[in-house]
Amino acid sequence: MRVKFMSLGSGSSGNCYYLGTDTYGILIDAGVGIRMIKKIFKDYGLSLERIRAVLVTHDHADHIKAVGYLAEKCNIPIYATPETHKGINRNYCVTEKLTSAHIRYIYKEQEIQIGDFRIVCFEVPHDGTDNVGYSICAGGKNFAFLTDIGHITDTAARYIRGANYLVMEANYDESMLQMGPYPRHLKERIAGPNGHMCTHEMAAFLAGHFPPGLKYLWLCHLSKDNNHPELAYKTVELAFREKGIIAGKDVEVIPLKRTVPSGIYSFE
Repeated sequence: MRVKFMSLGSGSSGNCYYLGTDTYGILIDAGVGIRMIKKIFKDYGLSLERIRAVLVTHDHADHIKAVGYLAEKCNIPIYATPETHKGINRNYCVTEKLTSAHIRYIYKEQEIQIGDFRIVCFEVPHDGTDNVGYSICAGGKNFAFLTDIGHITDTAARYIRGANYLVMEANYDESMLQMGPYPRHLKERIAGPNGHMCTHEMAAFLAGHFPPGLKYLWLCHLSKDNNHPELAYKTVELAFREKGIIAGKDVEVIPLKRTVPSGIYSFE
């Protein structure tokens, strides 16, 4: 079975990822504006009518901006933990509140099935409400999404290890963050255990615990002010090379753009 992946946007301006078959798909987060989602779908020949679910990682605005519209105007169910659903309906950016017809509750490490997708959410440390990552299996392929995570826990490591296709946060370069213009309290929040993941820490972990079946690594949620794609790629490349892992040969490493779609990747 062919499985398709695309990032519609990956960063503090909005996060949204598409995973689909030839006939239908799901979204992981919907923090990109609805007009942009519609434009990207049109440009790439996709249809919102064929979206069966939105899976929400947490209730920060850059992950949920469009969920109200997708639910209430497009009749798409929104899957999140009970606490995250409470956070969604409290959030100022969700102008169209979710009604019971479109709310679906999921629970950590309890598998659900949507079409051919077997989906498990799992806890990740971040300062939203009840944050989760997702492990999604379809057609013998495992995709793992860890878009906002302060540090790698044993639980997160377990799901990373099983991934063939990994979307992993590489938010900031430590030197750029510390030397940059952010106020101290924001630097401490970002670098804290429930904040974001620095590229070096993520790269060192993956290099030392390389998933045996990993084929693609997409670097996501790169900071506009504290990272850039070339630096993120080079940081990962060097960490991997120290362990004898060659980027571009043993695994594809691709930094995702913040506000531009990645294009569709298709895997047989």
